[in-house]
Amino acid sequence: MEATVYLEDNEYIALCDLLKLAGLAESGGQAKAFIAEGLVRRNGETETRKTAKIRGGEVIEFNGVRLDITDGYDPEA
Repeated sequence: MEATVYLEDNEYIALCDLLKLAGLAESGGQAKAFIAEGLVRRNGETETRKTAKIRGGEVIEFNGVRLDITDGYDPEA
């Protein structure tokens, strides 16, 4: 599965918050555990920093899901 996440007016989102927002984790604690276990990839590399700042243009992969992060809402997309 692939999805696009729009940051809207935010410069970044913490990785643990992103997993929770995207419905990939039931809670912040669960998201942090997934990250700590090395199960999350950021731009093709394992990311273990729970509150890593995820910005537009990055790609997050977890459990067969790819999240493309973009800076703002694009009505053409």
